[in-house]
Amino acid sequence: MMERALGSAGVSIIFQDAMLKVGYFENLPDHLKELAFIGVDDMALFGDKDGARILELKRDVLKSGKAANAEISLSTSEGVKIYEMKIERTQAQELGVLSVIFEVTESRHREKVLKSLLRELSHRSKNLLAIIQGIATQTARNTLSLDNFLIKFRGRLQSLSNSQDLITDSSWRGAYLFELAEKQFAPYWPDASIPVPISGINAHLTPNAAVHLGLALHELIVNSASHGAIAAGKTSITLVCQATNLEGKQAVEIIWSEMINTAVAAHDFEDNSFGKTVLERVVPTSMNGRAQLGVGLDRLEYRLTIPETEYEILKTP
Repeated sequence: MMERALGSAGVSIIFQDAMLKVGYFENLPDHLKELAFIGVDDMALFGDKDGARILELKRDVLKSGKAANAEISLSTSEGVKIYEMKIERTQAQELGVLSVIFEVTESRHREKVLKSLLRELSHRSKNLLAIIQGIATQTARNTLSLDNFLIKFRGRLQSLSNSQDLITDSSWRGAYLFELAEKQFAPYWPDASIPVPISGINAHLTPNAAVHLGLALHELIVNSASHGAIAAGKTSITLVCQATNLEGKQAVEIIWSEMINTAVAAHDFEDNSFGKTVLERVVPTSMNGRAQLGVGLDRLEYRLTIPETEYEILKTP
C-alpha cells in the first residue's frame, strides 16, 4: 500500500542511518534506482558535486535536528531532471535522516518560461512607452492648438493600439500585412462594401515592423481621409507588396499609390511635419530599411523597403 501511495504521488523516500549510509529506499526514479543499494552514500547517488553538498546539509540536519530543503539537477537519458529534497532527522527506531524526494522539472521549466515572458513583456512595454512618448512630443511640436493635438494624438494612439491588438492575438509573433492594413483602413474607408485595395505578398511582419508600418499607414490614410482621395469620395488608392532586394539581400517593398487632384492633397507631409518624419525617417530607421515619399501634382507615392529580418513570407499571392 505504501509503495502504491508513493508511486501515485510521484514521491521517493530514502532513509539513511547516523553514518549517512542508505538503509532503505522506495519508489526511486529509474536513473537513481540503478545506483541505489543498502549502504550506498549520497556521493555515489548524486555525484561528487551535488553529493558533497547534500552530505554536508544532512550532517547539519543530524546535528541540529532542524529540517532542510535542497534542489538537485540530474542528467538522464531523457534530459536534465530537477528534484526537490526535504530532509528531516528521525529517531523512530534509530537515529538517522529521512529524505523525501519529488520531481519539480516541469514547474521549474514553467517558472523559467514565465520569467522570460515577464522580461520580454517589460522590454516590449518600455519600447511601446518610448514610441508613445515620441508620438506625443512630435505631435505637440506640429500642432498649434490643444484640440488639434488631442485629435491627432488620439488617432495615432488608436493606430498603435490596433497594431498591438494583432500582435497580442498572435502571441507576440507579429501580424500579417493584409490584416494590419485592413485594421488601419477600417475607421476611414468610405464604403465597407468595397474591398480595401491591398495586393501582392501577404508577408508576416515581426512585432517591430508591424507597429511601425501601422504608424506609417495611419499617416497615409489620415492624410487621404482629410485632404486626398478618401476625402474626395474616391478609392483611387493601391497598396502593393512585392519582392525586391536591399543591399544584395531579399526584402519586400510596400508601395502606397494614391491619385490626387493637387499637391495640397499631401498637406500632412509638408517639410518638418510629423507625418513626413514618420514616413521618411522613423519607420525605415526602426526596421533598418529604406523609404521614399514622392508627391506630384496628381499622385502621391510612398515606397517602403523592409529587410528579410523583419518579415516571413508565410502566405503568397
